[in-house]
Amino acid sequence: MREKRTVQRSIFETYAEHEIGRELKAMSDWLDQQLDLLDWVAADVKQRNVEKTGRKGLTIESVLRCAILKQYRQLSYEDLVFCLMDSTSCQAFARITTGWAPKKATLQSCISAISEVTWEQINQRLLRSANSAKVERGEMLRIDSTVTDSPIHAPSDSTLLWDSVRVLLRLLEEAEAIAEGIVTIAYRNHRRVAKKRTRAIRYTRGKDKKATLYRDLITVTQNTLRYVEQASIRLSDPRIDSLERRAWQNQLKHYKPLIERVIDQTERRVFQGESVPAAQKIVSIFEDHTDIIVKGRRDVQYGHKLNLSTGRSGLILDVVIEQGNPADVDRLLPMLDRHIDQYGKAPRQMAADGGYASVENLREAKAREVDDVVFHKKRGLHVEDMAKSPWVYRKLRNFRAGIEAGISVLKRAYGLARCTWKGLQHFRAYVWSSVVAHNLALFGRLLTT
Repeated sequence: MREKRTVQRSIFETYAEHEIGRELKAMSDWLDQQLDLLDWVAADVKQRNVEKTGRKGLTIESVLRCAILKQYRQLSYEDLVFCLMDSTSCQAFARITTGWAPKKATLQSCISAISEVTWEQINQRLLRSANSAKVERGEMLRIDSTVTDSPIHAPSDSTLLWDSVRVLLRLLEEAEAIAEGIVTIAYRNHRRVAKKRTRAIRYTRGKDKKATLYRDLITVTQNTLRYVEQASIRLSDPRIDSLERRAWQNQLKHYKPLIERVIDQTERRVFQGESVPAAQKIVSIFEDHTDIIVKGRRDVQYGHKLNLSTGRSGLILDVVIEQGNPADVDRLLPMLDRHIDQYGKAPRQMAADGGYASVENLREAKAREVDDVVFHKKRGLHVEDMAKSPWVYRKLRNFRAGIEAGISVLKRAYGLARCTWKGLQHFRAYVWSSVVAHNLALFGRLLTT
């Protein structure tokens, strides 16, 4: 059974006399006071059936600390292994034995097992500690939105078709391996043709010429899909291992409707001249949860929209990972209600970007006993309706601007610009792990200054 904590801490556990070393020490001290967090992480690791691996096996404590360290220093798993081997400060924080470090695969399987729910619970516990320490009482609230990109390449109809062909050919190769010596999987490999057509579309000018190339590429994709469907029938032979067959069929069940959607939207756009709505588009067959987010009517991003709230301390009080691209004006009150649920009362003052402004939002926020509600842009509202005085209005407008700096730090220093984990669940966990790492480091600094 995997141990929760390091049985005996090393007497040589030291941190470098450096700003980062002091931050790691402060973060470690807080984690030592919150031992029940390990129960939450242990439940996630057990649920994901992550085996005890490594020379001694990573303790639950080390799993959590390695996850925080990874986001805090923005390390790849390979870089994390090196830091755990090379840095005494990282070893001390992660509670890793000197001279030993877990393998990359071990770290990846364990860290990715920590769920979004657990990360959010850890953040809530951290905010309660900040409240007790009188660092953040939630009396002032500012709200803004941003976008975190998914780990995908820039989408186009041709590259999506090319991705489809690659996936289908991989399925055919796997089917051959499963059926070897039992049945024959017959197909033609159209990889070279598909690749040539994809490249030609990229560099060809002229609508009619591109349409001809697209027709060839769609035909190749459809033919390859038919080969896979025929392979599925061949794999139904009872002599073939049922577990391998079921795993293969599950992959086909996942990818087939996505590939059919890619073919459909390409035909609608290229041959019918239709403008396919963003809600109906698929921009990646690998990260099919990805939304198309248009900000400012010009910038297009592929990922998920986030609504964040921060307080006077700069700590991230809450983050909501949205589905689709909801208007900011519709998200102000839900964010305010979440804040009230968390702190048991409404903030005394709040500020938000101009996109959240409306007469109804102002009225409803006031009805929830928020004294001053200020928006970056007035949108037809009057200063005297939002705040007690013009001075308070200017003060809260300046206060709101601070959340943009906080978002910038999250993106530059904690990886929130682009998620590097695959799958929607891991995307959500990645966002929350970045928030926790940011808040824990900032909380440590606030306590020591």
